[in-house]
Amino acid sequence: MRATGGDDGQAGPGAAPQSLEVTLGKRVRELRRRQDMTGVDLARAAGVSVATISKVEKGSISTSLSTLEALARALNVPIAELFLGVEDRRDCTLVKAGEGLRIDRRGTRSGHHYALLGHALRGPIVVEPFLITLAPDAVPYSQFRHAGIEFIYMLEGEVEYRHGDNTHRLSPGDAMMFDAGALHGPASLTALPARFLSVIIYPREE
Repeated sequence: MRATGGDDGQAGPGAAPQSLEVTLGKRVRELRRRQDMTGVDLARAAGVSVATISKVEKGSISTSLSTLEALARALNVPIAELFLGVEDRRDCTLVKAGEGLRIDRRGTRSGHHYALLGHALRGPIVVEPFLITLAPDAVPYSQFRHAGIEFIYMLEGEVEYRHGDNTHRLSPGDAMMFDAGALHGPASLTALPARFLSVIIYPREE
């Protein structure tokens, strides 16, 4: 993810904006040093390898949500704290093709791959836009259930998408918006690979 309309306080005029991974890495390193922790200390507390901590802090890997949560716990901060530097300096984020932050969610092991396309850390509403890719070896998974409203827009392939007791065939150009509190997800994969945009909207917990 890249930012536009902001200044990170280090790059000069006209310099290329830093990726989200690099900015996150600097934030993790800053919080670690603030607590007088070594990389080994943080790795042990988060339950990850020292090599992973090094790569995260250098911004050389796309960090999964589960790893971010483990780091936040180890640093004794809310996960949003890891993004505060990004939010404070930027008016918007630009995600170039293939640069979405990879996220591990239920269904990932079934060949469903998620790329987070943006983030909103302030305000009463959380908006999570994902590009979801169903790999050629993906299997159906229709057991998703979470708070909020979800909007999906089919880009490629074809699936039978379950929502509650109903199933809908989705082809490129089709869109659905639904209450995400009901069980939902691709119940039948009729043309793979498939890709669709998923935007999840829900109230932020106090």
